[in-house]
Amino acid sequence: MLHFSKFKITLILLTLLIGLYAAAPNLFSDGQLQRLPSWLPARTISLGLDLQGGSHLLYEVDTAALIREKLESVVGETRAALRGATLGYTGLGLRGESVVAQLSDPGAADRAREALAPIAGSMQLDISADGAISLSFSDVAIAEAKRHAVDQSIEIIRRRIDETGTKEPTIIRQGEDRIVVQLPGVKDPQSLKRLIGETAKMTFQMVDETAESTGSGPPTSVRLPVIERDGAPGQMLWVQKSVLISGENLTDAQQGFDQGLPVVQFRFDNIGARKFGDATARNVGKRFAIILDDKIISAPVIRDAILGGSGIISGNFTVESARDLALLLRAGALPAPLTVIEERTVGADLGADSIEAGKNAFIIAIVMIVVAMVVLYGFFGIVANLALAFNAALLLGILSLLEATLTLPGIAGIVLTLGMAVDANVLILERVREEMRNGRSPINAMEAGYREAQTTIIDSNLTTLISTLFLFGFGSGPIKGFAVTLSVGIVTSVFTAVLVTRLITSIWLRQARPKVLPL
Repeated sequence: MLHFSKFKITLILLTLLIGLYAAAPNLFSDGQLQRLPSWLPARTISLGLDLQGGSHLLYEVDTAALIREKLESVVGETRAALRGATLGYTGLGLRGESVVAQLSDPGAADRAREALAPIAGSMQLDISADGAISLSFSDVAIAEAKRHAVDQSIEIIRRRIDETGTKEPTIIRQGEDRIVVQLPGVKDPQSLKRLIGETAKMTFQMVDETAESTGSGPPTSVRLPVIERDGAPGQMLWVQKSVLISGENLTDAQQGFDQGLPVVQFRFDNIGARKFGDATARNVGKRFAIILDDKIISAPVIRDAILGGSGIISGNFTVESARDLALLLRAGALPAPLTVIEERTVGADLGADSIEAGKNAFIIAIVMIVVAMVVLYGFFGIVANLALAFNAALLLGILSLLEATLTLPGIAGIVLTLGMAVDANVLILERVREEMRNGRSPINAMEAGYREAQTTIIDSNLTTLISTLFLFGFGSGPIKGFAVTLSVGIVTSVFTAVLVTRLITSIWLRQARPKVLPL
C-alpha cells in the first residue's frame, strides 16, 4: 500500500499542479485577470444571486394564448380548404378550444372530411349528421404544445440575455408553465424585462389601400397602430391578415445607419429571400407593413423588387431601440406571451453580509480542524492539514473549470466537504494507532491502517455521492449548487485522503525510518 511507481507519483503530482493552476485565477480581481498573459487560465467561480445581489424574476408562459393562436390559424386553413372544395358553410370561427362551422349541405360530410383531412393531422375532426364541423386539439397535443412552448421560451430568453453580456444568468423551468430567471449583479432589471417580455413576432403584410380609402375593411383585414419614435401608438392603418413572410426566415439582424438615421439591417435565409423577392416583385408601387407584435413599425412603399434576401427596416427608431429590435429579431420570437408574476431584487449589501458570514464560517471551521488534527495526531495531523489545503485547491480548480456559480448553499457544501475530508484521515490514523497497540512495526502499522480504512472511506463517500446525485437530479437552483460543490468535494477528498497523504507518508517513512510513529 505504501509503494508508489514513478508513473503513479507523476500522475498525482500532475493532478495537484493542474488543480492549483486552475484555482489560481480566483486570487485575482477582474481587472487583474485582464492584464494577465493570455496563456494563463481565466475561468473563475462566479458569485450567485445571494452573494453579489441581483434580480429574481418569475415568468408565466401564456399557453392559453398560444393554443388560441394555433386555433385561429386553423380557422384560416379551414376556410381555404372548404372554399377550395366548393363547399358552402356558415358560422366558421372559434368556440371554446374548438374550430366550428356548419355545412350548408349536410350530405357533403364525406367531401368535407376529405378536404379537411390534411389540416386535421393530430387534431380531432368531428362532422355530425346535421353537418356541424368541429376541429379540436387532443389533450396529448395540447400538453406537447405547452411543453414545447416553455422549452422554446427558456432557450430564447437565454439567447436574449446572453447577448446583453449578463454573466451567469440562471434560467430554469418551475412547474408546468413558469420560468425562473435570476440575474446576478443586475440591480435594475427594467431594460432586461423589456427585452425578455417582448414577443418579437415580426411579419410582413400588405397595407389594404382599399380599406384605407373607404375607412372600413373586410374580415380579411385588420386595423393596427403605427408606433411613433417615443414608442407610443400613432395613426391606425388597415393591413391584410395574410402574411407575406414571417420573421422565422430571418437569419441575421443588425443595428445600422441609413442617411444618418438609425435603421435595422436584416437578412433572410434562402426560402425567405425567394418569398420576399416574389412578394415585392408582385406589389411594386404598393405599401407593405412591417409588423412587430401587432404594432406597425414601418410601412414603406415598394419601389422595386427587393432581391438578394436582405433589406433595411427604417422607422421612428433611436439608436437604442434599433439595437434592441435587432437583438430581439436575432434571438427569435417567443412562442407565447410572458407575464411577470414575481419580481425580487437582492441588494449588494445582503450579498456582502452573506459572503462575510460564509467567510467567517469557513475560517472558523478551518482553524478548528487544523488545530484539532495537530493536537490529536501531531506530525500526521500536519500531513492531513496539508492534504486538506490541496483538497481545497482541487475543489476550487474544478469548480473554476466548470465555471460554476457559487451560492451560499454552495459555501455550506464546501465547508461540509472539508470536514468530511478530515474524517477519512481520522479513520486511517485511528486504525494505525490500533495496529501499533497490537505490536506492529511503524511501516506495517501504517500500511495496514491505509489498507483496512480504505474500503470504509470509499463506501461512506460513495453513499454520500449517490445522495448528492439525487439532489442534483431532482433539485433546482441553490440545491443544485450545494449538490455540485459537495459531489466535487467528495471526489477530491477521497483523492487527497487516500492518495496524497499516503504518498507524503510513504516518502517520510522511507527517509526517516522511525522506530515509533509520532502519533
